[in-house]
Amino acid sequence: MTVTDPGLSPEEVEHQRQSLSTSAARNLATTTKSVPQMQGISPRWLLRKLPWVQTQAGTYRVNRRLTYSLGDGRVTFISTGPDIRVIPQELRELPGLRDFEDESVLAALADRFQQREVRQGETIVELGRPADEVYLIAHGKVSRVGRGEYGDETVLDTLANGEYFGAEVLTGQETQWEFTARAVTPVIVLVLPLRELRQLNGHADALRTHLEDFARGRSKPQNKHGEAAIEIASGHEGEPDLPTTFVDYELHPREYELSVAQTVLRVHSRVSDLFNNPMNQTEQQLRLTVEALRERQEHEMINNRDFGLLHNADLKQRIHTRSGPPTPDDMDDLLSRRRKTAFFLAHPRTIAAIGREANKRGLYPETTLVDGTHVTTWRGVPILPSNKIPITEHGTSSIIAMRVGEDDNGVIGLHQTGIPDEYQPSLNVRFMGIDEKGIISYLVSAYYSVAVLVPDALGVLEHVEIGRY
Repeated sequence: MTVTDPGLSPEEVEHQRQSLSTSAARNLATTTKSVPQMQGISPRWLLRKLPWVQTQAGTYRVNRRLTYSLGDGRVTFISTGPDIRVIPQELRELPGLRDFEDESVLAALADRFQQREVRQGETIVELGRPADEVYLIAHGKVSRVGRGEYGDETVLDTLANGEYFGAEVLTGQETQWEFTARAVTPVIVLVLPLRELRQLNGHADALRTHLEDFARGRSKPQNKHGEAAIEIASGHEGEPDLPTTFVDYELHPREYELSVAQTVLRVHSRVSDLFNNPMNQTEQQLRLTVEALRERQEHEMINNRDFGLLHNADLKQRIHTRSGPPTPDDMDDLLSRRRKTAFFLAHPRTIAAIGREANKRGLYPETTLVDGTHVTTWRGVPILPSNKIPITEHGTSSIIAMRVGEDDNGVIGLHQTGIPDEYQPSLNVRFMGIDEKGIISYLVSAYYSVAVLVPDALGVLEHVEIGRY
């Protein structure tokens, strides 16, 4: 064995060496290579588990039974310093004002709302007291509390920013509160007293007439979902006259057009000609480009304002956490709002928060095997991770629950297979030519969309705090 003097320079060591060095030997050897790696590839559970429907004409129309839309949206506010004011046109989100278009009267009505601040735990309205005010929640969370079967209190639901209660006061009918509203957090509300509304009605005949017509229109027969009722008789004796009926449809059903994610892939002809062994350069470039397009596709299907799941959940299917973190009660509330929930979709950090909150109560969520991967479940329903669901700067996120498939009136993915130059289902690669510099261009396009067939197929638990320990 030759002992090398540690004080020698590299040149002197090279002079003393008695065999071929590894660095020189590599000139005569090949290397074992991996294909190009990409950190941005995720499991893309939504794309994998959503049933895909062939959309041959590029547009999918969702026909539904006629629903009486009474204005169940959310109200938007503007603030100047500590002063908060409702945007007049946003008052049309209230059921009684949905079709009222006189902007001058709406502005006068907005001016009559009074701002109040409510401390945490304070009661805003009380069960059984006269209902004589309309409340708009500008900031904070409010619990609606009712009486249980045995006289104990039970939380009916939680309201938050932009929601309201007491809208029935607009009709001028004298009623009583059917619940107690209590501030879960410090709350800012805008309040319209009934006396202010009556004073305005005295100077606005159009508003008074509109509200009277609305009160009469609410008597139209409808089921609990707001759909036009189908008259049916049952349990009768003898030969009574049977009711006649028909199933009414929406006159203007929603149509979903396929969206597209595109990019132009460029590869120099010299690279594709000379450097294709052992791996095809164009093939590897295309593989990574398709991965990026599929990642964008899932992001858009969750976040796009036109058709994304987070923005297209029905407002009645958007619920809020009772205290902030995702407790077992919140998960049960989300799960119970639809039949046959296929899966939840949540950010991995949100799934961790669900586990923490369950562990605090001595609950340990089970796991199940989905496509060879162990995932957490709640009540047997898989909670699939997706890093496409955003986390806000305040550390809040959302949890999506959905029923899927056309047969179950659920959520479906839309695509079109068999398109020209198809590389994957509903994704094609089209040769665009070679320019004067010898660069080959390919147009890579993915076509897709997502549709919610009926409102209760999709639900969202919003404002989930994931950083509270």
